[in-house]
Amino acid sequence: MLLVVLGVVALGIGGWAYFAPEAWYGSFPGFGLRWLPVLGPYNQHLSSDVGALYLGFAVLTLLAAGRAADTALVRATGAAWLVFNVFHTAYHLRHLDMHSATDNLLNAVSSGVFLLISAALLLPLRRGSAARG
Repeated sequence: MLLVVLGVVALGIGGWAYFAPEAWYGSFPGFGLRWLPVLGPYNQHLSSDVGALYLGFAVLTLLAAGRAADTALVRATGAAWLVFNVFHTAYHLRHLDMHSATDNLLNAVSSGVFLLISAALLLPLRRGSAARG
């Protein structure tokens, strides 16, 4: 289930950022929030690259979800996500001055949740339990 959550989120962010980079930049994460414009001017290349990165992660993650019994693949996917999410969360925690208190809280919580999901993929499965996919 954790792999599916990560894969679907990555597919959504990646598709939005790659195929509508300016709209993604101007209104991410959605729901009336706009977290990216305060970080600097729009850059189509960078926004499209972020989309491509997330789409690549979506493919890896959804393939791992389909082969959840392959613990090496699940853990490698979790490790890749963990590296990304550690640095991504650290960035946001170092730049709390850029957003409102509410946006900072939502940003830290959402980043932290994905960091924890990534780390959970590295944990050993209980004997007899279904894989986390």
